Amino acid sequence: MRLEELGIAAKKAEPQLIQLTTEEKNKALMAVAEGLVADAEKILTENAKDIENAKANHMAEGLVDRLLLTKERIEAMAEGLKQVAALEDPIGEVLETFERPNGLKVVQKRVPLGVIGIIYESRPNVTADAFGLCFKTGNVVILKGGKDAIHSNTSITASIRSTLKQLHISEDAVQLITDTDRETTKAFMKLNAYVDVLIPRGGAGLIRTVVENATIPVIETGTGNCHIYVDESADIDMAISIIMNAKTQRIGVCNACESLVIHENMKEKLLPKLAEQLKTKNVVMKADDAICEILPDAEKATEEDWGTEYLDYMVSMKTVKSVEEAIAHINKYNTKHSEAIITNNMDHAEKFLNEVDAAAVYVNASTRFTDGFEFGFGAEIGISTQKLHARGPMGLKALTSYKYVIYGNGQIRK
Repeated sequence: MRLEELGIAAKKAEPQLIQLTTEEKNKALMAVAEGLVADAEKILTENAKDIENAKANHMAEGLVDRLLLTKERIEAMAEGLKQVAALEDPIGEVLETFERPNGLKVVQKRVPLGVIGIIYESRPNVTADAFGLCFKTGNVVILKGGKDAIHSNTSITASIRSTLKQLHISEDAVQLITDTDRETTKAFMKLNAYVDVLIPRGGAGLIRTVVENATIPVIETGTGNCHIYVDESADIDMAISIIMNAKTQRIGVCNACESLVIHENMKEKLLPKLAEQLKTKNVVMKADDAICEILPDAEKATEEDWGTEYLDYMVSMKTVKSVEEAIAHINKYNTKHSEAIITNNMDHAEKFLNEVDAAAVYVNASTRFTDGFEFGFGAEIGISTQKLHARGPMGLKALTSYKYVIYGNGQIRK
């Protein structure tokens, strides 16, 4: 189907979604969740094709992990939809009501954005998450996944559309662009006659391409060069536990720690123990001269390492003399995603929270919590690293706009 036909179909489906009640939307989400679990074998068969192709193309281990589906991951996708169904419906929420001196009553209320386009890479779970969040908020969604996940995305979308059809809801509430060439992707970015908002979700290259080429308003979801700063008052065991979780629990995600900033007074106490733990996971350490003197196995870091999102078993390590220097380093090289400080000095903690420029800033906790599920949003459409409209994990409310409804009794403007 041509892109324009997808756009026309999306606009045609939009009025029906707006008219659905919360109960009808929740019932549909629960049914879609059950349908995905019922279709798990079909989905896994198609996912296996994508995994086979990825390995044949020598895809990095972290990216293969992003692409991989299992029965448990499909069940998690379904659980995400059920959680979205259980959340309060923001559509129709009254944000503010006031009356003007002339008697006009003005009501500000939440409404859907309309038709949302999502471009994403190698994460088939995004297909279900995006549908669920968009559907609950009365938005139609057009999906453009990467070619690496085309078989998985096609199967998941087919399952969702089949369930919607059984419920007599327009299948075109969710559509998937199956052409995988770059020209189609660039053409989609210019479909502003039909698409109200475009959300890219993927690596730096994809996001840069969308920002530079789109004629549709873009909500930018960023890459994750996330830092953990170990302050001079940090608890060593806590620091190691948090770092190991943030770096190694899952390497191919945007909220994984990619860079450590360590107060110079902590080098002797922390580094030998930390390196011992990192070696158990075969993490390559890219470090400055001060750390290389203590850790002979560490490789000398380059300027490029400070700003790199590895998505691999690698971490950069930098020493600083103060919390001020740590903040300056992080703000220079971060991607405004998630940053953490490990400290027992609450003055330093508050300074870090106030001055680090990022969507999520932590004290004594892993950056891995920057996630819609962990924040109680059910699922997420992405993690916004920009500052307009939405920032951080984007749940239901981030997919709404508002309008003013005005009640009068014959007023005219003089």
